[in-house]
Amino acid sequence: MDSKIRIGIIGSGGIAAAHARAYKKMSDVDIVAVADIVPGKADAFIKQLELPHAKGYEDHQELLSLDLDGVSVCTPNIAHHRTSIDALMAGKHVLVEKPLAITLNQGVEMVQAAKASGKILTVGFQPRYDPNMKAIKELVQTQLGNVYYIQTGGGRRRGMPGGTFINKDLAGAGAMADIGCYSLDLALNALDYPKPLTVSAYTSNHFGTNPTYHPEAEKFEVEDFGVALVRLEGGKVLNFKISWAMHMDSLGPTLFLGTEAGLKLTPAGKGPWSGVWDGGIGTIDLFHDINGKHVDTSIPVQSHSLDIFYEKVRDFVVAVKEGKEAPIPAEQILVNQAIIDGILRSSQEGHEVDIHIPNLAETLS
Repeated sequence: MDSKIRIGIIGSGGIAAAHARAYKKMSDVDIVAVADIVPGKADAFIKQLELPHAKGYEDHQELLSLDLDGVSVCTPNIAHHRTSIDALMAGKHVLVEKPLAITLNQGVEMVQAAKASGKILTVGFQPRYDPNMKAIKELVQTQLGNVYYIQTGGGRRRGMPGGTFINKDLAGAGAMADIGCYSLDLALNALDYPKPLTVSAYTSNHFGTNPTYHPEAEKFEVEDFGVALVRLEGGKVLNFKISWAMHMDSLGPTLFLGTEAGLKLTPAGKGPWSGVWDGGIGTIDLFHDINGKHVDTSIPVQSHSLDIFYEKVRDFVVAVKEGKEAPIPAEQILVNQAIIDGILRSSQEGHEVDIHIPNLAETLS
């Protein structure tokens, strides 16, 4: 009996290639199918990635009719919703790339489908596997006391993508969903994902729509900058800001202010594409007072050779093999999605809006 986990990949772009390379490193995994709606693209992907046991399909439903254990959903954002639900209802476990979906309602339906099917729906937030992220969560929960203010986000000086990322119908959002979701996860995961209550936000796209700064300016429909004040349950407030492009080197560090101590973090990396939380931790500093004296402590950043992208894919495989819960459950990431949804609504309406996450106990109609 073949003990290998049988995997299908839906979508065959750059992120799908990263998934395929990760799976190929695992002796207990066999990639047996790839689907892409563009004729011939799945077959070209299979040839390029050297997947000898895989067959290409143009319809993801044909892929889902196969005997598969799990599926990586690596489509443009707009297709995360339908393909994930179809995979779950076909009895497959799902690893979906970030962001979860393009709307909160889509995310809710995806989580409901996972509950109805009893299958895993996990979201691809690889920074969770950086050991420094785990250290940050422990510091926040053991050293800071009651955390009342969080500042997170970050900005690239010049880091705007193109293609499907800048089309509102396909991507849903711009910088907020693309890189902002990582920053939100860093802050919210450290606090065990408190419930968001309200948000007041502003977004703009001055750079993406300017041909001086973007070669596809006439097609640019999403935000390249955003800032929001989010009220969280428990008397906490989150100051969130993100940017794909700006005339500045940084939007500042991530801060956690607590009643016992404060924590300051900077992201790793240099250059026009750095400055956000998709590439690792640069510095960690702890600030507090003892007997009236200021005590500032630099926490050594843990050097590691972990391939965090591989680790997230491997964690999915292990969960499938061993019947574990989703490593990064979509139900948790709904909070992230709800905040992004609230930010876009608040910016459009020009005032503070309530954030409401529907009752997940409801079943799919």
